Amino acid sequence: MCHVLELFTREHLAQAANGFSESNLLGRGGFGYVHKGVLPDGRVVAIKQLKPGSQQGEREFKAEVEILSRVHHRNLVSLVGHCFSAAERTMMLVYEFVSNKTLEFHLHGKGRPTMDWTTRMKIAIGSAKGLAYLHEDCKPRVIHSDIKAANILLNNDFEPKVADFGLAKCLSDTNTHVSNQAAGTFGYIAPECVAIGKITEKSDVFSFGVVLLELISGREPLSKTESFTDGMVDWARPLLFQALENGNFEGIADPRLQNNYNPEEMNRMVDCAANCVSHSAGHRPRMSQIVQALGGHICLDDLDEQSTPRS
Repeated sequence: MCHVLELFTREHLAQAANGFSESNLLGRGGFGYVHKGVLPDGRVVAIKQLKPGSQQGEREFKAEVEILSRVHHRNLVSLVGHCFSAAERTMMLVYEFVSNKTLEFHLHGKGRPTMDWTTRMKIAIGSAKGLAYLHEDCKPRVIHSDIKAANILLNNDFEPKVADFGLAKCLSDTNTHVSNQAAGTFGYIAPECVAIGKITEKSDVFSFGVVLLELISGREPLSKTESFTDGMVDWARPLLFQALENGNFEGIADPRLQNNYNPEEMNRMVDCAANCVSHSAGHRPRMSQIVQALGGHICLDDLDEQSTPRS
């Protein structure tokens, strides 16, 4: 069921964002700019300006409006409203303001304190719940298509909210996949998306597995060190299975944690990650299974059965 989005003018949003000043700038990317704003009623919002005159920008604008007008979950960012004017070449989206930057910032930002294990588990479970809602509770189902640490926003309690639905796709009950050119962010894209442009819920599951690997190891998907020059997934796969076999997580766990983690929870997250990043989409679990496994509510063997043989 859709909720009514508010319609804003450029003037209203410019006033809210202090003239889109540098001091209000939250971020910039290929899409344009994001500024913090305060509406007349006191609500704090994030205002995303999409580059005008771009067919991709217009597609992403329409996708976000269509999808976020009808999804409601505590672990998904909420869309407040929008501003669109062809005459003024203006496309803006107005979101709830999520105050504590991104998972990428806290996990990989220079000089950041080490994120403790309890917080990492909280972010993993919350993000998984948001994705499970998109895949299994929405009608039609929604594939996000760009799950990554930079698109997981955090509030001051480190409650995660999945954001940026510009590449999202809807799937009807009769469609099993969407055929499209590989979309997403290098390092997170599922192999079948790259090979044949096939996008399904299991593509999101693969990307989420990469996020789990980041939470486990503290590494970036495409970091380069003396011993790590390939993608993180190729580096991690053998270490994940070794850890699950011998119960020793030193080879895969973020050294900054200094072994300060719950071994049972680490085992669950490692097993979930191993299943999520399977080469074969059919061997990956559903997000609802990941939610239950991360929370310790189902036996991990349930996941292993459907992802054997591991690849």
